[in-house]
Amino acid sequence: MNIHEFQAKQLFAQFGIPVPKGKEIKNARAAEKWAAALDTSVYVVKAQIHAGGRGKAGGVKITKNKDEVPGLAQELIGKTLVTHQTGPKGRKVRRLLIEEGARIDKELYLSLLVDRDTGCPTFIASTEGGMEIEEVAEKTPEKVIKETIDPAVGFQSYNGRNLAFALGLPSIEKAIVNPFIQMLGNLYRLFLEKDASMVEINPLVITTDKTLIALDGKVSFDDNALFKHPDIQAFRDLHEEDPLEIEAEKHNLNYVKLDGDIGCMVNGAGLAMATMDVIKLAGAEPSNFLDVGGGATKETVAAGFRILLKDKKVKGIFINIFGGIVRCERIAHGVIEASKEVGIKLPVVVRLQGTNAEEGRKLLKESGLKVEVATDLWEAAQQIVAMKGKKKR
Repeated sequence: MNIHEFQAKQLFAQFGIPVPKGKEIKNARAAEKWAAALDTSVYVVKAQIHAGGRGKAGGVKITKNKDEVPGLAQELIGKTLVTHQTGPKGRKVRRLLIEEGARIDKELYLSLLVDRDTGCPTFIASTEGGMEIEEVAEKTPEKVIKETIDPAVGFQSYNGRNLAFALGLPSIEKAIVNPFIQMLGNLYRLFLEKDASMVEINPLVITTDKTLIALDGKVSFDDNALFKHPDIQAFRDLHEEDPLEIEAEKHNLNYVKLDGDIGCMVNGAGLAMATMDVIKLAGAEPSNFLDVGGGATKETVAAGFRILLKDKKVKGIFINIFGGIVRCERIAHGVIEASKEVGIKLPVVVRLQGTNAEEGRKLLKESGLKVEVATDLWEAAQQIVAMKGKKKR
């Protein structure tokens, strides 16, 4: 689960990580009141959406005149921002963060996540703050610094010193080395206690008076651990999530919306990924990732159908099931019942393999439904791509 920048900074403040003084704002009137109360020479107005690249998209405004703040807020509220992370549709701005500016001397990059290669929490840092870390890694990989934390030991002061010296902090100002190490420890504590999957500060700035401030913040959390953190659940903003993904979650379905036109229903995440790859090889694009799980039932199949059909881009449905834990004839019964309930008018290709696959295929063929049955994955993918867009009669 992702949260907004202002929420991330609330967490930072709770864990002793320095942040600018700021407040969430939802309208121009509130912006005017807060600007009058904020004692600063520079006012920063930031659009709050779950995406990076807001500055380049015009979602961050800076002014030295507090009288301009309400107008800037009015300009951003309701605006649709299109960034490299939102896709072409963009995201509507419903709230802002208005905060004091900072006198920046140096910008750094800092994040904490689990390195999949080592399985350990790992700090990633760079002297190139304010830039996309992917771009830095591609063009100047030597400027990306990693510090792995042994989870059995936890964060130690020497981990902080390693990062501080690698970033050249002692040569900038020795006085900020100890606060930097303390901040890293607090960041690690936040990461563990709140079951975060990623914490990012970009930029982490050193001010002209040699203090550290988290000028931006991004935090995401492990969905499987949210039940332990009602305070984090309260941060959830459904406006920032796809409605179909929200509906799928209610039925315990793993669904991710994509931009293609072939709806996919598969059991197993690995098979679902392979199915999407095969559809692309066949010349089309998948409209989604949908894993109904190993214990798929008539109810989950019907729910999956309804979700796929609500996507107006879908022109064909490909069901790819490998019978292991669940037997294929059960899936066939689910497809038959769900088809009757939902009333599918789009082309459907069902590929069954595994336990009782032959029995399942026979049930589908004898059901009277206009459902194409296949055994070979590649042939089935080619078939649904060729049939897409042809409505049933």
